[in-house]
Amino acid sequence: MGTTTEPTAAETEEDPSEESAVETARKQLDVAVARLDIDRNVVERLRHPRAVHEVTLPVERDDGTLEVFTGYRAQHDSVRGPYKGGLRYHPAVTRDECVGLSMWMTWKCAVMDLPFGGAKGGVVVDPKSLSDEETERLTRRFAQELRDVVGPHTDIPAPDMGTDAQTMSWFMDAYSMQERETVPGVVTGKPPVIGGSEGRDGAPGRSVAIVTREAVDYYDRDLSDVTVAVQGFGSVGANAARLLDEWGADVVSVSDVNGAIYDPDGLDVGDVPTHEERPEAVMTYDAPEKLSNDAVLELDVDVLIPAAVGNVLTADNAERVDAGIVVEGANGPTTFAADAILEERGIPVVPDILANAGGVTVSYFEWLQDINRRAWSLERVHEELESDMTAAWDAVRSDFEDGAATWREAAYAVALRRVAAAHDARGVWP
Repeated sequence: MGTTTEPTAAETEEDPSEESAVETARKQLDVAVARLDIDRNVVERLRHPRAVHEVTLPVERDDGTLEVFTGYRAQHDSVRGPYKGGLRYHPAVTRDECVGLSMWMTWKCAVMDLPFGGAKGGVVVDPKSLSDEETERLTRRFAQELRDVVGPHTDIPAPDMGTDAQTMSWFMDAYSMQERETVPGVVTGKPPVIGGSEGRDGAPGRSVAIVTREAVDYYDRDLSDVTVAVQGFGSVGANAARLLDEWGADVVSVSDVNGAIYDPDGLDVGDVPTHEERPEAVMTYDAPEKLSNDAVLELDVDVLIPAAVGNVLTADNAERVDAGIVVEGANGPTTFAADAILEERGIPVVPDILANAGGVTVSYFEWLQDINRRAWSLERVHEELESDMTAAWDAVRSDFEDGAATWREAAYAVALRRVAAAHDARGVWP
């Protein structure tokens, strides 16, 4: 079993050379609370995770050798309900990244008014270096090491970067075997055949598209007259791009890790292979122009959707962003410094905690279906997601119009009021 630790002063020191996810999250929190009447003791509590679990994962490779990996699970706040958040397999996973992402999950769940708190976890590994059998062994070992701190009413993982529905299936099976009963609600993002929800895979991208539509309308534009660039063509970026294309927008550029394609007249994004359909295949598509991945962020477009990884909009490139609106599809794509530059330049940024919240929202639907042992149709999932996303947008828009300086500040205000009210109602254990 791994160790459970509280953050120490040394672990929260800022690295001046790079802005970590937890550093960004804390700075955003400090800005947001400045205009809110919230107990500062609650705010100080929310600057830190409740616990961070670090585990050691010995895994036998296919050649018989043993390799030891490190895994994390950060649990931020559970005042509104069980912890909720993804598990990622990526070589850049760190303790601080998991803590920062768990904070964003707390705000995301609160913005959507879901009865969950925030968590995030992952394993430091390049998933491309693992065979399917090795990935299964790693996942089952991770489930075993986290078994005492996860559960359908405690902490509910989901897929993230480098993980998918199959990963969640292995995790659920390993947990269920130890519990001696099938427990589908221990994770979300599973295949529907074992308790997953229809529409879960595409939900983050669908919510990005819905919020983009609402933002375009707010700024008195017609979606049919809007150009869109999407960095990242995985499940989030591809689903957002295809929906926006279907709704009339001109998606002029998309990218993957190898680069970008660009057509000023609009791409037929339905024909561009997604990462799931054919990994790293965007550059094989016949388009008028090929660009670097970073160049997508600087295109002259109406809407920019960074939907790949975090920290892509920074102080180094924010002055060159030429979009009318930025809608965050990835988690934490904009650093604190870049946020300030974009605000000064008058470029609205619609934050991740609202825009990509479709994933956790449909995860909530899946959790309800598992508890009630009753599946929903895809049509119902889409209808419920549309309703919840527009309700969240309306709440954030109302705060924005009431004086919030930015969309991020407005979203944080909605979330923090709800979390603080829950802390106030429950009180502090003596």
